[in-house]
Amino acid sequence: MGLIDTHTHLASFVRRDELAATLQRAREADVEAMITIGTASDDWSLYREIAQAHRGFVDYTVGLHPCSVEANWEEELALLPEFWDGDGVKPVALGECGLDRFHLPKDTVEAEKEFAYQRAAFAAQLVLARNLNCPVVVHSRGAFAETVQMIDESGVEWSRVVFHCFAEGAQEMAELQRRGGWGSFTGIVTYKNAGDVREAAEFQGLDRLMVETDAPYLTPVPLRGKPNEPAYVRHTADFCAELFSVSYEELAAITTKNAREFYGLGKA
Repeated sequence: MGLIDTHTHLASFVRRDELAATLQRAREADVEAMITIGTASDDWSLYREIAQAHRGFVDYTVGLHPCSVEANWEEELALLPEFWDGDGVKPVALGECGLDRFHLPKDTVEAEKEFAYQRAAFAAQLVLARNLNCPVVVHSRGAFAETVQMIDESGVEWSRVVFHCFAEGAQEMAELQRRGGWGSFTGIVTYKNAGDVREAAEFQGLDRLMVETDAPYLTPVPLRGKPNEPAYVRHTADFCAELFSVSYEELAAITTKNAREFYGLGKA
């Protein structure tokens, strides 16, 4: 059984005319499937087309990333339901969506205005996810407690929520575990200074582990400093196999089973 990169962004590879080569390298690295994650309306249709062209290998999501939220966020979100209602392959989740204080403007007034937009857009997407009864891919940076509170208040089933690129510690993971939510791990887990993230992964346990690249960002060791790509999820998987003292084959089998069940993916 191969790996599933549960969170990647393929638009950058399309722009560089490198998609075919990138997908081929992923196959050669034992990646059996991947999910390309929507962040704004300018990539949603592209990802549907890629998923249509690579059925069984590429799935996709649609959602409005908090750093993509602007004053017209309601107009963008109005486009989301058609991806479930229209023709063509359907998204496997809504997201990524959430809250991000890290990238807010330094000006306090502007920051609060933008964060208010983020909260409103996140709340609206949680309502949509609840109505669709679909998984939710959450982006949370510098706003963990606020993000958790909004999900608590939304009525979304926590077992259908994954905090992607989990970069908090064991205490925060305990909050997700208590509610039934998930954390997914990127190449950050391989970084020397990421002890808290490794503790969070161990706290969650191998039986609930999912791995991702977040490509083209967060390249794992030993390739840190180079642009990331789905093939490099193998390095994160190899590291996690050592972290949990299991074989690569066992790690791949468990993480792939988790991903297929969480996202409702078909068998390879």
